Amino acid sequence: MGGRGAVGHFVAFDLLRLNGSDITNWSYQRRRAALEAVFTARRLTTPWTLCPSTTQQDIVNEWLTWGAIGMEGVIYKRLNEPYRPGARGWLKYKPRETTEAIVGAITGTLAAPRTLLLARYDADGKLAYVGRTTTLTAAASSAIASLLSKATGEHLWKGWTFSPGWGSRDTLDVTLVQPEVVGEVGVDVARDSAGRWRHPVRWHRIRAEMHPMHVPKFGEPDEPPAEDGARTQP
Repeated sequence: MGGRGAVGHFVAFDLLRLNGSDITNWSYQRRRAALEAVFTARRLTTPWTLCPSTTQQDIVNEWLTWGAIGMEGVIYKRLNEPYRPGARGWLKYKPRETTEAIVGAITGTLAAPRTLLLARYDADGKLAYVGRTTTLTAAASSAIASLLSKATGEHLWKGWTFSPGWGSRDTLDVTLVQPEVVGEVGVDVARDSAGRWRHPVRWHRIRAEMHPMHVPKFGEPDEPPAEDGARTQP
């Protein structure tokens, strides 16, 4: 649902009952055909929406370029499988890219950071929170710990609270650090309404040669990577 004037959509991607009968033992290909037939027979239109589906790789490749409009990835499933309640039969592929961010705070301890809270400066020079990493490997934690310094003076995040995840009311126990360490991270295209990374990001490596002020600004498109920091698709 959106704000005033927006229309909510019901997006249908599978069919489990048809004319009062359980059809979960049907193959997905057969259930999908039945779902499409329901939309055709009943001439369903907005707000009823049939989720797009294809077996053509070139179409999938095109869909995966739609990150700018909020396309997070694609879901895929074997055509001959029945629906298995409680079992994970669907898989999700999310395109990822690498970019840079500044370490603004950590969970864990300065000697053994567990996750990193990442930042970028906005156009006004304020340190904006952009997301949090997944749990660091032991090697990454040790390498980063040697570069971290506990924040002194007036850190721009002083007094802030951070949630462990989207929709959670819990707060993280964090230690603010001097925003001096830059790292390369792997992110997907999902963003929240403020432009932050919605999902935890993957820490790749320290960018010791990169000054924090050279990290892409919050809310602005990432700059193409320099040759010595070429990005990859993990």
